[in-house]
Amino acid sequence: MNATQPASTSTGRALAARMGTVGVWLGNLNETSTQLSQAAAAEIECLGYGALWISEGYASKEAFTHAGLLLAETERMIVATGVANIWARDATAANAAAYTLSEAYNDRFLLGLGASHGPEVNVRGHAYSKPLTAMRAYLDAVDEAGYDSPRPPRPPHRVLGALRPRMLALARDRASGAHPYMVTPEHTAKARTILGDGPLLAPEQAVLLETDPGVARALGRRRYLALSIDRPNYINHLRELGYEEEDLAAGGSDRLIDALVAWGDHEAIRRRIAEHLGAGADHVAIQPITYAPHHLGLEQLRELAPVLLQR
Repeated sequence: MNATQPASTSTGRALAARMGTVGVWLGNLNETSTQLSQAAAAEIECLGYGALWISEGYASKEAFTHAGLLLAETERMIVATGVANIWARDATAANAAAYTLSEAYNDRFLLGLGASHGPEVNVRGHAYSKPLTAMRAYLDAVDEAGYDSPRPPRPPHRVLGALRPRMLALARDRASGAHPYMVTPEHTAKARTILGDGPLLAPEQAVLLETDPGVARALGRRRYLALSIDRPNYINHLRELGYEEEDLAAGGSDRLIDALVAWGDHEAIRRRIAEHLGAGADHVAIQPITYAPHHLGLEQLRELAPVLLQR
């Protein structure tokens, strides 16, 4: 291990303590202006959420630039990539960006790395195959990369977007922990068993303050599940959790929607977060499902903050 490679057990516990138990996952920040995104980040910090997770798509805002813009408008909150695509830039560039942001913003940047999906990789001119092998090679290259500019006091934290056992094991061995997306508390329990006690476990959880079952499930299908259900890695992950073909067909069964989207009143959502924490999560990144595209769901985050962030 060289000086750039994190030790998962020691850094995972420290990172969990800094992030708190609840953060926000807000991919829709890619669809808003910089001014509005920065204002949203500042408000989310003021509400008391411990971290803000941002996504990266094929033609979205560039993840590290975006993180820097959000860090510039916040003072305490961690900003994390959830996740940065390993095919979007070489390992030396990712390593340099992580060091730059960590040094500039007092170790508030968390590097989340993911192997992405075939269509988003192939369109870049790469051949998507063997994501575990690709991730392992990428981490090797990050650890071997040099960085000659001023450094933060410690190497940047990193987590892996990991769902299935072998990627979770890699997150345990080569990162500060894992950031699973589109998961259930049952998955969280399995992930904690693989990770062990030391590494950070920070799952994403879709939430929706809507008590009408028909409305909630329709929004869950259209605004959440439909965006990912056609991707083989998510399908294989859900099958591994015990969901069958009828659950995956026709936009997703009610059973699947109810498992993946915490909908209902404030107490229903609080219970789901508590289930993740009870199953071994250190931090849960809630993603508000919105009634219309491009909205940020800030009104839901405002309503949920007093319930989920009780001191």
